[in-house]
Amino acid sequence: MATIGTAGHGDTWLGMGTDGQGDTPSLSPDFVEALRAVVGAPNVSTATAVREQHGHDESMHPCAPPDVVVWPQAVGQVQELAALCHRCRVPMVPFGTGTGLEGGVNAVQGGVCFDLSRMDAIAELSLEDFSVTVEPGVTRKALNKHLRGTGLWFPVDPGADASLCGMAATGASGTNAVRYGTMRPNVLNLRVVLPDGRLLHTAGPRRQPRKRAAGYDLTSLFVGSEGTLGFLTQATLRLHPLPEATAVTVASFPSVGAAVACTVQVLQAAVPVARIEFLDEVMADACGRFSQMELPAAATLLLELHGSRRSLAEQQQQMEEIVQQNSGSSLAWAEGLDEREQLWSMRHNAWYAALALRPGCQGYSTDVCVPISRLPDVVVETKQDLQASGLTGPMVGHVGDGNFHCILVFNSQDPDEAQRIHAFTQRLGRRALAAGGTCTGEHGVGLGKRALLQEELGQEGLDTLRSIKAALDPHNLMNPGKVL
Repeated sequence: MATIGTAGHGDTWLGMGTDGQGDTPSLSPDFVEALRAVVGAPNVSTATAVREQHGHDESMHPCAPPDVVVWPQAVGQVQELAALCHRCRVPMVPFGTGTGLEGGVNAVQGGVCFDLSRMDAIAELSLEDFSVTVEPGVTRKALNKHLRGTGLWFPVDPGADASLCGMAATGASGTNAVRYGTMRPNVLNLRVVLPDGRLLHTAGPRRQPRKRAAGYDLTSLFVGSEGTLGFLTQATLRLHPLPEATAVTVASFPSVGAAVACTVQVLQAAVPVARIEFLDEVMADACGRFSQMELPAAATLLLELHGSRRSLAEQQQQMEEIVQQNSGSSLAWAEGLDEREQLWSMRHNAWYAALALRPGCQGYSTDVCVPISRLPDVVVETKQDLQASGLTGPMVGHVGDGNFHCILVFNSQDPDEAQRIHAFTQRLGRRALAAGGTCTGEHGVGLGKRALLQEELGQEGLDTLRSIKAALDPHNLMNPGKVL
C-alpha cells in the first residue's frame, strides 16, 4: 500500500510501504482531505467494500484495492486530482465499469482510484460528420440508445456494456470488428489528462477530421495504453449508418477445422460479412442449454450480413454455397429484430454459459489473434492442447479477424488446476506468436501478459515503449505495474 508523510517543502510525499493487513487505507488524513476539497466529501471513499469493489475486474487476478476512490465529475477536477497525486507521488488508477479481463484496474501499488463513471455527458453529436463526442461514463449501450432515430450507430461491441473511453483505453473490439474495425480506427480524437494534470487533445482541440497526416498519431498512441499514460476524459468517435437490412444465420460443421476453413473462404470470397462468430462443440452445447435454444453440440458459426435488401440476397446465396462446400448444415436466415437479438443474446451470454458447466468455479477468458491463413491450424492445435491438459475451456471467437478466446473454467481452490491454466495460457500466447500473431487481440496486456509482450515486441520494441512511458509519466504513477 502507499504511505504518505510530510516533505520538507510542505508537500506530502509518497513512500512504498504497507499497512500490515491491507484492509485499511494508508494515505495520510491530510491527503484524503485534500482530495475531498477538490471533489467534495460525498465523492471520496475509503470504505473497505468500496475499495475492494474497485480493486479488481472480471479477470482471475486477485483483488488489489486502492487506498481511496474518488468520483470526479468534470475534467477540471480530474486535472486538479492528477496534479495533487503527481505532486505527492501517489499512484493513480483509472476506472470505468470494471469489465476488463486482464487486471487492468487492480491497484497493485495502492494509491487513488479515479472512478470516471459520473462524467457521463454526450457532449456533441454531428449527424452530418458521422461523429459524436462522449465523456468516460458513457457506455456503448447508452450511446446507441441516444442515437436511436438518427440512422446512425456505434458498432464496436465487446459484449459487456463497457464504457467507451475504457474501450478506447484497452483497444477493444468485438463481434462487428470484421466489418467496422476495432476501437483504434473508430476514435478520431481524445481529450487526455496527463499524469501531472496537463490537458492534451490528441488531434488538437475540437478537431475531428476523417483522416490526418499532421505529425505523430497521438490518438493511436493512447488507444490501447490501458491507463498507463493518462486519463481519457473525452473521446470523439466515428459513427456508421445503420444497414437497410440485416440477416443472421447459424451453421454447424463436422469439425473445428471445417468451421474455421469456411471462415477463411468467406473472407477470401470478399463476402462483406458483418459478424462471423465461432463456437466449438463444447461452447455451442453450453450456449444452447443456458439460453434454452436448440443448438447442435458441434462446431458452429454465427453469421450476420448487412446491406441493402437486393445485395443481401446475393450475399446469402454466396454464404450458402461456401457453407455447403465445407460440409456445413443448411441455413435458415433470421431477419426479424427479435430473432436476431435472441441469437446474439445467446452469443453474448457465452461467459455465463461456460461458468454453468462447472457451478461454483471461477472463469478466466484469454484471447489471441493470428493471421487468417494460420487460423485453422492454431485453433485445432489449441483444441488438442485443451484436451491433453484436461481443462474445461470452451472456445469462442471473432474468427473473421483471426481473434479467438478460450473461456477457462476452473476450481480456484485447486493449485494444480490453477497452475495448468497458467501453463496453458502461456503456451497459447506463444503458439499465436509462433504463427505470426499477437498474444492479445482485444483484452490487452494488463498484469497477465507482460512477459509475452516482451517476446512479441523484442527488446528494442519494449525499450521504445518504456521511453514513451518515461517521457509522459517519469515517476511511474499512472496505473503502475501494468503493460510494462
